[in-house]
Amino acid sequence: MPQVTVCQVTECAYNQDSNCHALAITVGDSRHAHCDTFFSYPGKGGDASAVGRVGACKMSGCRYNMDLECQAPGITVGTVWETADCLTYTSR
Repeated sequence: MPQVTVCQVTECAYNQDSNCHALAITVGDSRHAHCDTFFSYPGKGGDASAVGRVGACKMSGCRYNMDLECQAPGITVGTVWETADCLTYTSR
């Protein structure tokens, strides 16, 4: 599972110092490459000793997607149009 190498979405509950601490994230809803695991919360959560990874990717049209699994060496998550998006997404 590829790592979330950078997360620029500081308001996410799993983001601590630009690092994702969700054990695994899901990307996309088959139409948009957003981080489906993102959510706001007054505190921070996740496993502080873990680096977030891509558990599933629903973006079948991405060049890194093979059978709904991300094959990128790592991904960056950032804000696009006020949503947390996978900035590594590249259409085929």
